[in-house]
Amino acid sequence: MQWNALKLLNAKGEFISAAEGRHLLELAAQLDHVDYADISHLGKYQKVDDTIQHHIDAILALPLVNRDAIAKANFRVVLDTINSTGALALPPLLEQLGVTDVTVLNSEANGIFAHTPEPIPENLTGIAGVMRQEGRFDVGFVVDPDVDRLAILQEDGTMFGEEYTLVAVADYILKHEKGNTVSNLSSSRALRDVSGWHGVSYSAAAVGEVNVVEKMKETDAIIGGEGNGGVIYPALHYGRDALVGIALFLSHLAAERCKCSELRRRYPDYHISKNKIELDPTMSVPSILDAVAQHYSNESVSRIDGVKIDFAKSWAHIRSSNTEPIIRIYTEAATEAEAEALASEIMTFIKKITQ
Repeated sequence: MQWNALKLLNAKGEFISAAEGRHLLELAAQLDHVDYADISHLGKYQKVDDTIQHHIDAILALPLVNRDAIAKANFRVVLDTINSTGALALPPLLEQLGVTDVTVLNSEANGIFAHTPEPIPENLTGIAGVMRQEGRFDVGFVVDPDVDRLAILQEDGTMFGEEYTLVAVADYILKHEKGNTVSNLSSSRALRDVSGWHGVSYSAAAVGEVNVVEKMKETDAIIGGEGNGGVIYPALHYGRDALVGIALFLSHLAAERCKCSELRRRYPDYHISKNKIELDPTMSVPSILDAVAQHYSNESVSRIDGVKIDFAKSWAHIRSSNTEPIIRIYTEAATEAEAEALASEIMTFIKKITQ
């Protein structure tokens, strides 16, 4: 009941982009008058009861979803479905993938969340504790209320890393098919690295699912998404989807015949630091961002979305919030200390120029 949003979709079931939104507004502006339906002619609706199964069928039909390998692996899986729609979708998906040992936590789909819904480590102590205590699970999956973000826990209850959900799935796909990749500017450099391993091109998009989708279409990418655990696989549809993420990840894990933790160690190890600076509403955010870009002009700087600075072994993304008077500063480096030091350097500079 605490989770709400108004999302507009086009005829393909994709989020309406900024360009489509502008087009609709332009059409509306051209109308001389608007005819409204009276209360007895409001149209019709259709009730469909098998949408989840229809979606699972589409996932199972994907060539890269290897049901036989998953079934033979005899995975022992624990789920945290947060008392939301994941409780309806994930158990039948795993059953039909051939996973017979499944434990479901927070499985009542009543919309009363068992914990803060964002699937990040501080909110996942429950499932992590169960995995450590029982010591028998191969992998844990956690989804958010609308099941578009996927967090993975390793066999010892530690986080696989939400940034690495997309990285691992992309690695699996690129082993079988060559094509371009996309993530947003605030996502880990690891996807760019993995794309390089496979000899394909990586592109960065502005933050926001609709922006990632637009860039994926522009570059004909075969896999993309966001570092928050959002996997977008166009072979299924252009939208973040935790269900297809689970199916592809388990196919990958079954093919590699290794533990989750061993798979994670195969990827570049980066650490992200996320910070923010609260601003006086009278401050000019564009002027601040211009000053940051100028200060680091000797580095590789992108102005697609705020300011993204690429250093040789790290990066920083500085952008304003659309809903709060703050500037977000995300940094990534080889160690947590280096990422935090870079963030501190940038925050100190911003505070200096705004005093």
